[in-house]
Amino acid sequence: MSLPDETEKIHEKQEDYEPVLLNPSEGLPRTDYPRPQWKRREWMSLNGKWDFAFDFSDSGRERGMMEDGEYPHTILVPFCPESRLSGIGYTDFIPAVWYRRTVKLDSIPEGRALIHFGAVDYECTLWVNGKETGSHRGGYASFEFDITEALRVGENTLVLHARDDQRSGRQPFGKQSPRSRSYGCLYTRTTGIWQTVWLEFVPAKYLHHARMIPQAIDGALEATVFTCGAERGDIVEMTAYYHGRKAGFARGSVAGDQARIRLEVSEKHLWFPLKPELYDLTIRLRDGRTGREDDTVESYFGLRDITLSGKALLVNGKAVFMRTVLDQGFNPEGIYTAPDDGFLKHDIELMLDLGFNGARLHQRVFEERTLYWADRLGYLVWGEYAGGFDLSSAAAIEYFLPEWMETVQRDFNHPALIGWCPLNETYHKMVLDPETHRIFYRVTKAMDPTRPVIDASGGIHYETDLFDVHDYEQDPGKLRGYLAPMAKDPAACHCPIERYRGAAPKRPNEYRGQPYWVSEWGGTFWDPELKAGEKGWGYGEACRSEEEFAARYEGLADALLSHPRVCGFCYTQATDIEQERNGLYFYDRTPKHPKWVYERIRKANLAAAAIEKE
Repeated sequence: MSLPDETEKIHEKQEDYEPVLLNPSEGLPRTDYPRPQWKRREWMSLNGKWDFAFDFSDSGRERGMMEDGEYPHTILVPFCPESRLSGIGYTDFIPAVWYRRTVKLDSIPEGRALIHFGAVDYECTLWVNGKETGSHRGGYASFEFDITEALRVGENTLVLHARDDQRSGRQPFGKQSPRSRSYGCLYTRTTGIWQTVWLEFVPAKYLHHARMIPQAIDGALEATVFTCGAERGDIVEMTAYYHGRKAGFARGSVAGDQARIRLEVSEKHLWFPLKPELYDLTIRLRDGRTGREDDTVESYFGLRDITLSGKALLVNGKAVFMRTVLDQGFNPEGIYTAPDDGFLKHDIELMLDLGFNGARLHQRVFEERTLYWADRLGYLVWGEYAGGFDLSSAAAIEYFLPEWMETVQRDFNHPALIGWCPLNETYHKMVLDPETHRIFYRVTKAMDPTRPVIDASGGIHYETDLFDVHDYEQDPGKLRGYLAPMAKDPAACHCPIERYRGAAPKRPNEYRGQPYWVSEWGGTFWDPELKAGEKGWGYGEACRSEEEFAARYEGLADALLSHPRVCGFCYTQATDIEQERNGLYFYDRTPKHPKWVYERIRKANLAAAAIEKE
């Protein structure tokens, strides 16, 4: 076997490695590469105009929509039909939809043809040239179908059918309204395709994905690289670069469908919040007999360990107070889908400017480009899933776990992601069997033992690494009083979620000394532009002035930052969303406050936390 010399030229920076879009002349929306941590040289975006049809009776299969149906509308993919950007803008319930478009191929490369969907809500089936090629259930996870056998040179017809029944009680829907219109903290729905659709041609032997575990103390990366079509004895190589300089090389042999590799870097630079050091990574698959390069992908990683002390979350051994904000990812034009990639980056930059160091990506799975920008900007994020479904029976496990496991696998390698939280605000009336909680926690922990897991944010805790609560007390003095006993006696935890909901504490597991996170607070109702008669809401009595808002924010933030057992906070929320008017910015991301208020918010957030002083 002949292998190349390990010496290589200066590597181009990851941000300069932009895959070639094979169809750039069509004026496509969202042409940013959808999978930035696993790049190949060429790809074909299938965003753009598709034929579209509503199927209110959900009878399209019987009517042969996959073969010769009537498609009276045009939709702009990847925007959902409820959004203005899609060109449709229909916001009532949509039980089923159909998409159709043609793709012309002058030739078909040897190997496999994969079609990727960032997300389709909720159940979907794809036909290519009349042949059913795959189906998927789950409105948030990314997935792919191998369509090699159905493609042909010339025109190819793609047809996608999506079904969405958010009132079934089975499917997770997050903050999508189960009523005809938005209300409370539930907003406009999303149906069908809502992330990028793209085509990729890969070799017969190719790299499928990797599971990368950084070892920050040792300056090393432990990786399991999964392959398709590779044979026993084929070689996987990994080369790391730091600012273009070669910083490490390792290889491993394929056994089964995977190769295990330990790569040690020659210069160690740690990834920290607000100081994100990243390594570029080239992964190659070589034939074990000839040394021929079969496949290459570009990726990146950060040397970052997450551990817990008795009181705090530690990043690379250093206590970091989580100054996070609740981010629900909605926007007025695309609803679930950002109008462009810069929008995703700008959302993070707005919060960084206010002194936040991260976010709860709340009640949904965000597109990978969000996590990419979090990695690049040093922005801590918690991965969550969408709630709203019935947890009172074993059927919840069937509908929940497969998609959640897909999500954990997809996002595992992002250094900015520091924890998982599968559920949100579950109570006794919602969960008849505590084993449901424990199963979700334990499966998540089994898939990822490197990060903390919270079983249910702000709700019942049966098994959890952090004890988190939601407390929307608006009086700083009262909040200090509630938390004061816990400073001396952890067992005195008052469990504020039960207090503000007006019920006596009924948690099966009270606080037992884990790091304590107030993972929702504030939510102050404030909208200086709310017109007379216009409905809007937030938590607590609305402020009467900007000064009152700023003072309230400062007092509440200080009560949490100064407490010796509070390891973080999460302010509700980044922006207004439709009728909910408790954001720090308006829904369209324009400033809601004068500059001096934002300066006071920033100063309050950046104050030293008690746990960081120890």
